Amino acid sequence: MEYRDYYKVLGVARTATAEEIKKSYRRLARKYHPDVSKEKDAEQNFKEVQEAYEVLKDPEKRAAYDQLGSGWTSGQQFRPPPDWASGFEFSGGNRPGGARGAHVFEEEGFSDFFSSLFGGASPFAAAGRPPPQGGRDHHARIDIDLEEAFGGGTRTLELKRPELKADGTLELRTHTVRVTIPAGVTDGQLIRLAGQGEGAPGGGRAGDLYLEVHVRPHPSYQLDGRDVTLTLPVAPWEAALGATVTVPTLGGTVEMQVPPGAQSGQKLRLRGRGLPGRPAGDAYVQLKVVLPPASSPEARTAYESMRSMFAAFDPRADLRR
Repeated sequence: MEYRDYYKVLGVARTATAEEIKKSYRRLARKYHPDVSKEKDAEQNFKEVQEAYEVLKDPEKRAAYDQLGSGWTSGQQFRPPPDWASGFEFSGGNRPGGARGAHVFEEEGFSDFFSSLFGGASPFAAAGRPPPQGGRDHHARIDIDLEEAFGGGTRTLELKRPELKADGTLELRTHTVRVTIPAGVTDGQLIRLAGQGEGAPGGGRAGDLYLEVHVRPHPSYQLDGRDVTLTLPVAPWEAALGATVTVPTLGGTVEMQVPPGAQSGQKLRLRGRGLPGRPAGDAYVQLKVVLPPASSPEARTAYESMRSMFAAFDPRADLRR
């Protein structure tokens, strides 16, 4: 995906005011409008101008675009980092239960670059809509560790909120919020902070602030809803003969029985050992048989003895059937 320099497309500086951006857009839109323009590639240029203006005219989209940095050049390969919107607060009319990202704002014909940042399920897709009443709801993203999702906790977040100053330039104002993370919160869940969104004109009801939870990947556990999966190495004799092994879980270690004849890849369930909730999630332990290395003459002798003892055993018999 190629990076698009929207300031370059509109021919304005990154410090341009809202009025300067609007003025440049109108000039270029008249120049490249397909119905009247005789310029080469007028239709394509017109689409690029529209796309650039769609972003730079909106304080939130512009601030988010600026947050990606100015070190990129047009045409350079680009991929936004997965947490690029963290710490950024944006407005939108959606409340939990609504269709997230259902608002479509004339993005037909826009580039993949635009869609990856502002289209579809992007949090910024809902920005800029007028509220039905009172202040608009605001949204932000909060990234937590799996241990926080399990045990809960309290966090103080520093969020950036874009605002237009009186002279038409963009300003990012920083404010802090304190949030209680409930034990058992799941990836994608919204935490509501009542009255901490946009203030309402005339003293009406202020909007709410919704924090969308993103659980960071864990080096040992894989999360699926409230269930967690752990890959547990076991020795060949533990799998073949059965054994009692110590298993780490989010709530502490537990003793688990490996049944005789267990296979690598087999999953065993520890009921209720996932994220807390009603009902609580389960912990799944996926066995991985690990062979000791034949790193000594004695070890090689032991493996050669096994080869003779199990000469009739064919691990690939099922493939030949």
